[in-house]
Amino acid sequence: MQLVVGRIGRAHGIKGEVTVEVRTDEPEQRLGPGAVLATEPASAGPLTIETGRVHSGRLLLRFEGVKDRTGAEALRNTLLIAEVDPTELPEDPEEFYDHQLMDLDVVTVDGTAVGRISEISHLPYQDLLVVKRPDGSEVMIPFVEEIVPEIDLEEQRAVINPPPGLLDEAQTQ
Repeated sequence: MQLVVGRIGRAHGIKGEVTVEVRTDEPEQRLGPGAVLATEPASAGPLTIETGRVHSGRLLLRFEGVKDRTGAEALRNTLLIAEVDPTELPEDPEEFYDHQLMDLDVVTVDGTAVGRISEISHLPYQDLLVVKRPDGSEVMIPFVEEIVPEIDLEEQRAVINPPPGLLDEAQTQ
């Protein structure tokens, strides 16, 4: 299974380094030297990480074969994709991979069926669960512990405690 682990930003310096927007909770494991990553677009890769370092709070990577600023700039906005064993779980039991959440049934704490997770939207400040309702409409649920107190992978369900108006607005649209 493929997992997007980062997006290449702008070039840094003149020796081929690039900034990387990290999209994994395990950058040490996925974005270390020697890692071979597929890319989107596929024509940019595969890329092998030669070196990595943190500078002013940003991850900087250098890839094998990319030796100058021009080569680094050509990779801008490329997605970095790691191959992950689908049975692998995050180290933290409170974390989940997108594929684990897809198609989970969503119910409220009192057992009312809401719908099924159809997409996970990763925004800068929080993730959203996009839930397709039985009537075909969608509702976006902020993926925070106060609103989503329980994910039960064995039962294939997500339990939500929605604040007033979160689900009511979706019903009136």
